Amino acid sequence: MDADTIHHLIAQGMPGATVHVDGPDGVHFDALVVSPSFVGKLPLARHRMVYATLGTLMGNEIHALALRTLTPDEHAAAGLR
Repeated sequence: MDADTIHHLIAQGMPGATVHVDGPDGVHFDALVVSPSFVGKLPLARHRMVYATLGTLMGNEIHALALRTLTPDEHAAAGLR
């Protein structure tokens, strides 16, 4: 598994989202997902939305995925890339 594949799957499953994925060891990944669909949702619901884009890869090919899920306004306020 690689970061580009995870990026593609999340972006495909969440149209309009901005996605950044890092994972140089091919096992542990970090993802920042910024989406207007997160507005009004708690962090657990946001994470479930992202996990749904990855399906059975979670816990199998993807052993660890640290998520940061933000709305566009939260992202702008945080001053992140």
